[in-house]
Amino acid sequence: MGESVAPTIKYCIHFIEARNDYPQSINSPYMKSFFLLICFFLNSCTGIPEGIVAVDDFEINRYLGTWYEVARLDHRFERGLENISANYSLRAEGGIDVLNKGWDTQAKEWHQALGKAHFANLANKGMLEVSFFGPFYGAYNIIELDKKDYSYAMITGPDRSFFWILSRTKQLPPATMQSLIKQAKTLGFDTDQFIYVKQD
Repeated sequence: MGESVAPTIKYCIHFIEARNDYPQSINSPYMKSFFLLICFFLNSCTGIPEGIVAVDDFEINRYLGTWYEVARLDHRFERGLENISANYSLRAEGGIDVLNKGWDTQAKEWHQALGKAHFANLANKGMLEVSFFGPFYGAYNIIELDKKDYSYAMITGPDRSFFWILSRTKQLPPATMQSLIKQAKTLGFDTDQFIYVKQD
């Protein structure tokens, strides 16, 4: 972790631990790790990995609703979670509400985090910025999308350490899954490290 990151992380830890008005305890390992991730985004929060482009002709109304996480690269804020989903809905004042949800297999309880998103550039480009913590936004780049049915999507953040495959159903057909994994490998993602999320 670079020197420029450390002060931001320390500030976020202080801010998080000082707050007591969250509906769910911020001191749970899942929630604290999740918010610290957002703090990390302050130093490399937006943009897209070199050599990768976000999808064009994106239609946000077709993207709304529930998506299931079927594969990802490892991050602390999702460790120990199964049955992970994300729900997207339009905000009355503009932008998008994001509700992430996952089942903690050790605590035997659901964890959820409510965030907000907006387009990074054009509304027909699959580049968004998402925040789960005040003014701190992280990149959400849609780099592959089933434009016919909006049945699957591949997502990355500001660099190749962030990767997710999302599906409208809890499993994707094996041929579709293998095709997406192959494409991800071609784009430079470490597919050997993919985690395949249990959904039931």
